[in-house]
Amino acid sequence: MIGVNERGEKHFLAIEDGVRESTQSWREILLKLKSRRLNPPKLAIGDGAIGFWAALEEVYPETRQQRCWMHKTMNVLNCLPKSAQPKAKQALHNIWQAETQADAEKAFDLFIKTYEPKYPKAAICLHKDREELMALNIDKEQANRILVGKSAIASALTNDRTLLTKKSVSVTGRLIPLSAKITKAFW
Repeated sequence: MIGVNERGEKHFLAIEDGVRESTQSWREILLKLKSRRLNPPKLAIGDGAIGFWAALEEVYPETRQQRCWMHKTMNVLNCLPKSAQPKAKQALHNIWQAETQADAEKAFDLFIKTYEPKYPKAAICLHKDREELMALNIDKEQANRILVGKSAIASALTNDRTLLTKKSVSVTGRLIPLSAKITKAFW
Protein backbone atom coordinates (compact mmCIF):
# COMPACT_ATOMS: atom_id res chain seq x y z
CA MET A 1 0.00 0.00 0.00
CA ILE A 2 1.17 3.47 -0.79
CA GLY A 3 -0.50 6.39 0.95
CA VAL A 4 -0.89 9.87 -0.46
CA ASN A 5 -1.51 12.66 2.03
CA GLU A 6 -3.22 16.01 1.45
CA ARG A 7 0.11 17.55 0.40
CA GLY A 8 0.53 14.96 -2.36
CA GLU A 9 3.35 13.16 -0.56
CA LYS A 10 3.50 9.40 -1.04
CA HIS A 11 4.23 7.10 1.90
CA PHE A 12 4.80 3.34 1.88
CA LEU A 13 2.22 1.69 4.17
CA ALA A 14 2.33 -2.07 3.52
CA ILE A 15 3.02 -4.85 1.06
CA GLU A 16 1.22 -8.17 1.36
CA ASP A 17 0.87 -11.46 -0.45
CA GLY A 18 -2.76 -12.17 -1.34
CA VAL A 19 -5.00 -14.83 -2.79
CA ARG A 20 -6.37 -13.75 -6.18
CA GLU A 21 -7.57 -10.37 -4.93
CA SER A 22 -10.06 -12.06 -2.62
CA THR A 23 -12.18 -10.21 -0.11
CA GLN A 24 -10.30 -11.96 2.68
CA SER A 25 -6.90 -10.84 1.37
CA TRP A 26 -8.03 -7.24 1.08
CA ARG A 27 -9.82 -7.40 4.46
CA GLU A 28 -6.58 -8.49 6.15
CA ILE A 29 -4.63 -5.62 4.62
CA LEU A 30 -7.26 -3.02 5.46
CA LEU A 31 -7.68 -4.29 9.02
CA LYS A 32 -3.92 -4.17 9.59
CA LEU A 33 -3.88 -0.56 8.43
CA LYS A 34 -6.89 0.26 10.58
CA SER A 35 -5.19 -1.33 13.62
CA ARG A 36 -2.28 1.05 12.95
CA ARG A 37 -4.84 3.87 13.34
CA LEU A 38 -5.03 4.86 9.70
CA ASN A 39 -7.92 7.31 9.44
CA PRO A 40 -10.69 6.36 7.02
CA PRO A 41 -9.70 7.47 3.53
CA LYS A 42 -11.95 10.05 1.89
CA LEU A 43 -11.77 8.26 -1.45
CA ALA A 44 -10.72 4.84 -2.76
CA ILE A 45 -9.91 4.34 -6.43
CA GLY A 46 -9.64 0.88 -7.96
CA ASP A 47 -10.53 -1.44 -10.77
CA GLY A 48 -13.56 -3.71 -10.72
CA ALA A 49 -12.01 -6.19 -8.28
CA ILE A 50 -15.03 -7.25 -6.25
CA GLY A 51 -12.94 -8.45 -3.31
CA PHE A 52 -11.41 -5.03 -2.73
CA TRP A 53 -14.73 -3.22 -2.76
CA ALA A 54 -16.39 -5.78 -0.46
CA ALA A 55 -13.55 -5.52 2.06
CA LEU A 56 -13.54 -1.73 1.85
CA GLU A 57 -17.29 -1.65 2.61
CA GLU A 58 -16.66 -3.75 5.74
CA VAL A 59 -13.60 -1.95 7.08
CA TYR A 60 -14.10 1.64 5.86
CA PRO A 61 -17.80 1.94 4.90
CA GLU A 62 -17.68 5.76 4.90
CA THR A 63 -15.05 5.90 2.12
CA ARG A 64 -16.23 7.17 -1.27
CA GLN A 65 -15.49 4.82 -4.15
CA GLN A 66 -14.28 5.59 -7.65
CA ARG A 67 -13.53 3.21 -10.49
CA CYS A 68 -10.14 3.55 -12.12
CA TRP A 69 -10.45 5.36 -15.46
CA MET A 70 -7.45 3.51 -16.91
CA HIS A 71 -9.06 0.13 -16.31
CA LYS A 72 -12.49 1.29 -17.47
CA THR A 73 -11.01 2.79 -20.64
CA MET A 74 -9.34 -0.53 -21.48
CA ASN A 75 -12.56 -2.43 -20.78
CA VAL A 76 -14.65 -0.12 -22.97
CA LEU A 77 -12.12 -0.15 -25.82
CA ASN A 78 -12.13 -3.96 -25.74
CA CYS A 79 -15.83 -3.77 -26.72
CA LEU A 80 -15.00 -1.83 -29.89
CA PRO A 81 -13.33 -2.71 -33.19
CA LYS A 82 -9.77 -1.40 -33.51
CA SER A 83 -10.88 1.15 -36.10
CA ALA A 84 -13.20 2.85 -33.58
CA GLN A 85 -10.81 2.79 -30.64
CA PRO A 86 -8.77 5.99 -31.18
CA LYS A 87 -11.82 8.29 -31.30
CA ALA A 88 -13.49 6.42 -28.45
CA LYS A 89 -10.35 6.70 -26.33
CA GLN A 90 -10.27 10.46 -26.86
CA ALA A 91 -13.97 10.69 -25.99
CA LEU A 92 -13.33 8.79 -22.75
CA HIS A 93 -10.40 11.07 -21.92
CA ASN A 94 -12.71 14.04 -22.47
CA ILE A 95 -14.81 12.77 -19.57
CA TRP A 96 -12.18 12.40 -16.88
CA GLN A 97 -10.14 15.38 -18.07
CA ALA A 98 -13.14 17.72 -18.13
CA GLU A 99 -12.71 21.10 -16.47
CA THR A 100 -15.95 20.86 -14.46
CA GLN A 101 -18.40 18.26 -13.24
CA ALA A 102 -20.98 19.60 -15.71
CA ASP A 103 -18.52 19.23 -18.60
CA ALA A 104 -17.71 15.68 -17.48
CA GLU A 105 -21.41 14.78 -17.39
CA LYS A 106 -21.91 16.22 -20.90
CA ALA A 107 -18.92 14.30 -22.24
CA PHE A 108 -20.21 11.10 -20.60
CA ASP A 109 -23.66 11.53 -22.15
CA LEU A 110 -22.11 12.32 -25.54
CA PHE A 111 -20.08 9.10 -25.43
CA ILE A 112 -23.19 7.05 -24.68
CA LYS A 113 -25.23 8.75 -27.44
CA THR A 114 -22.40 8.36 -29.95
CA TYR A 115 -21.49 4.72 -29.33
CA GLU A 116 -24.67 3.08 -28.01
CA PRO A 117 -26.45 2.67 -31.37
CA LYS A 118 -23.61 0.83 -33.11
CA TYR A 119 -21.64 -0.52 -30.13
CA PRO A 120 -24.10 -1.18 -27.28
CA LYS A 121 -21.66 -3.37 -25.33
CA ALA A 122 -19.20 -0.48 -25.08
CA ALA A 123 -21.93 1.89 -23.89
CA ILE A 124 -23.18 -0.61 -21.30
CA CYS A 125 -19.64 -1.25 -20.07
CA LEU A 126 -19.16 2.45 -19.41
CA HIS A 127 -22.65 3.27 -18.16
CA LYS A 128 -22.85 0.51 -15.53
CA ASP A 129 -20.17 2.24 -13.40
CA ARG A 130 -21.21 5.83 -14.02
CA GLU A 131 -21.66 6.80 -10.38
CA GLU A 132 -18.33 5.27 -9.32
CA LEU A 133 -16.48 6.72 -12.31
CA MET A 134 -17.70 10.24 -11.64
CA ALA A 135 -16.96 10.29 -7.90
CA LEU A 136 -13.88 12.49 -8.16
CA ASN A 137 -14.83 14.71 -11.10
CA ILE A 138 -14.86 17.91 -9.08
CA ASP A 139 -14.58 21.38 -10.53
CA LYS A 140 -10.94 22.27 -11.04
CA GLU A 141 -11.67 25.67 -9.53
CA GLN A 142 -12.31 23.83 -6.24
CA ALA A 143 -9.08 21.85 -6.41
CA ASN A 144 -6.09 23.25 -4.56
CA ARG A 145 -3.70 20.64 -5.82
CA ILE A 146 -3.31 18.34 -8.78
CA LEU A 147 -1.28 15.26 -8.08
CA VAL A 148 0.20 13.70 -11.17
CA GLY A 149 2.33 10.71 -10.42
CA LYS A 150 3.13 7.06 -10.79
CA SER A 151 2.83 4.18 -8.38
CA ALA A 152 6.14 3.37 -6.78
CA ILE A 153 5.40 -0.34 -7.17
CA ALA A 154 4.29 -0.55 -10.78
CA SER A 155 5.26 2.77 -12.33
CA ALA A 156 6.03 1.13 -15.64
CA LEU A 157 2.41 0.01 -15.97
CA THR A 158 0.36 3.15 -15.48
CA ASN A 159 0.11 6.89 -15.12
CA ASP A 160 -2.21 7.94 -12.29
CA ARG A 161 -3.93 11.31 -12.04
CA THR A 162 -5.81 12.35 -8.94
CA LEU A 163 -7.35 15.66 -7.90
CA LEU A 164 -7.05 16.40 -4.21
CA THR A 165 -8.65 19.21 -2.22
CA LYS A 166 -7.46 20.46 1.16
CA LYS A 167 -10.02 18.26 2.92
CA SER A 168 -9.41 15.07 0.94
CA VAL A 169 -6.87 12.33 1.32
CA SER A 170 -6.50 9.33 -0.94
CA VAL A 171 -4.37 6.33 -0.24
CA THR A 172 -2.94 4.27 -3.07
CA GLY A 173 -2.17 0.60 -2.79
CA ARG A 174 -1.69 -2.63 -4.64
CA LEU A 175 -2.29 -6.22 -3.72
CA ILE A 176 0.42 -8.21 -5.44
CA PRO A 177 -0.07 -11.98 -5.45
CA LEU A 178 3.41 -13.51 -5.63
CA SER A 179 2.40 -16.00 -8.30
CA ALA A 180 0.17 -13.76 -10.42
CA LYS A 181 0.35 -10.67 -12.57
CA ILE A 182 0.34 -7.29 -10.90
CA THR A 183 -3.19 -5.98 -10.49
CA LYS A 184 -4.07 -2.43 -9.71
CA ALA A 185 -6.31 -0.89 -7.11
CA PHE A 186 -6.06 2.47 -5.47
CA TRP A 187 -6.80 2.98 -1.85
